[in-house]
Amino acid sequence: MRINPKLLIGIGLLIVFGYFFKDLVFNDDQYAARLRKARKEKNDGYRRVQGSPLSSEQRQAFDSLRYFAPDKGYRFEAQLEAFSQRDTVPMALTDGKAEKYLRWGRASFIVNKQEHKLTLFLKADGQDSTLFVPFTDRTNGFTTYGGGRYLDAVKPQNGATEIVLDFNEAYNPYCAYNNSYACPVPPADNRLPIEIRAGEQEFHDHAAHAEGEGH
Repeated sequence: MRINPKLLIGIGLLIVFGYFFKDLVFNDDQYAARLRKARKEKNDGYRRVQGSPLSSEQRQAFDSLRYFAPDKGYRFEAQLEAFSQRDTVPMALTDGKAEKYLRWGRASFIVNKQEHKLTLFLKADGQDSTLFVPFTDRTNGFTTYGGGRYLDAVKPQNGATEIVLDFNEAYNPYCAYNNSYACPVPPADNRLPIEIRAGEQEFHDHAAHAEGEGH
């Protein structure tokens, strides 16, 4: 019996698309699982005395930090502009002092067909191996901490043209939990005129919320 070649091609395409779809879903599941694991580990760390920004009273009442549900739509392979001249600039702290950072480069990404840019910083003392991206967005003071949030990014290799900005990994400064800390204030050029509904949400001392609850 002869089989129509077009039928064989159609079956082959269905198999290929099936594997592709399965791989896509599996990778999304892996991505979400990795985020949840990291968030659980952070919760566990905040319950301990050593290294936690929470006071002893806060730790006794603490259950979980609050997060937006994982969303790969907020993970960007942004266009990278690495500055050839990296100026040292003072970044204001919440206590009125300042810390020195290098303006390392700039990342550009698209949200809702609009381009947005963030300046990438590197601590001037040379102690950090990752780039520091402090930013504000229109969720601040509503669902997220009013003073803005932070993002860390892996420093790209020389000559790289892209950098990953994953806002699912956006986190609060320590002063969001405890006023005894002094934290860098996101500079004016890192104020995004959009909502970034990803990453860590506002902290409430006596509220216990499950991840993604009510969002």
